[in-house]
Amino acid sequence: MTLLFVSEPDPGGRWRAALEAERPALAVRVHPDTGPVEDIRYALVWRPPAGLLASLPNLEVVFSIGAGVDGILSDGSLPRDKPLVRMVSDGLTGDMVEYVVCHVLRWHCDVEGHAASQAKRVWTPRRRRPAERTGVGILGLGVLGQAAARALLPFGFAVRGWSRSPKSVEGVDCHAGWDALPRFLSQCDVLVCLLPLTEETRGILCQRTFAHLPHGAYLINAARGGHLVEEELIPALEAGVLSGATLDVFNTEPLPQDHPFWRHRAITITPHDASLTPIESGARYVAGQIERYEAGLPLENLVDFERGY
Repeated sequence: MTLLFVSEPDPGGRWRAALEAERPALAVRVHPDTGPVEDIRYALVWRPPAGLLASLPNLEVVFSIGAGVDGILSDGSLPRDKPLVRMVSDGLTGDMVEYVVCHVLRWHCDVEGHAASQAKRVWTPRRRRPAERTGVGILGLGVLGQAAARALLPFGFAVRGWSRSPKSVEGVDCHAGWDALPRFLSQCDVLVCLLPLTEETRGILCQRTFAHLPHGAYLINAARGGHLVEEELIPALEAGVLSGATLDVFNTEPLPQDHPFWRHRAITITPHDASLTPIESGARYVAGQIERYEAGLPLENLVDFERGY
């Protein structure tokens, strides 16, 4: 069995060692060292070069290194008759939960305001709004969204979630469908985007959406850069429609040095590291899925090509 690893930003050597440790019968090649392409039955990828997967004649299963698959589906030549498996890893989910909770609490506790007062040596006590009167909304109730929503409940926030199709999460006020989106948004003092990027959700974080939020709401985007209409964010901040934003993802990455987001006082930037797949647990997950496949069992977390996730 041969697996091709394709991910420019990831340490291919470490992934190869971890995968082969989990499944010694698996030979791992790191792109661009593909070797004889006829040997390759599996591919573990993140934004592979267009046409690469289609050039593998005996490819049977494609695994995504990340939870999102838009960088794979964007390849028009992608073989749609081969199963595509999303990454679901405890480490990946845990990282995202920590990121979301951290930045919701940063806003709720006004960490930036305290830092500004300290810089001016001004003693300014701040009274927080009670958590139970603070709505935190999660756009996207997949594995990551549900985990983040549950993690916020113990703090007492009024946690709400929105998804395209109905979901049920204990303790979370769940909304579903596009008709329900405006009402959901109207109750979100903090809006966290964890949606998959599809043609339907591209550009969802825009002036029209911001207008439905309570005035001065806070935005956290840890999903995909394509969800945000970037040119509409700063005007919303300057008008007070939004009080601030934390952004982990961008339309162009790395974020260009001259991008205005770098300089804006109300924007916190992180370099797309909210949730990076841990190598050991990711390798364990892929090896486990290959074992299921080889045993004739159904693969888990398959991507629906029509829905895009």
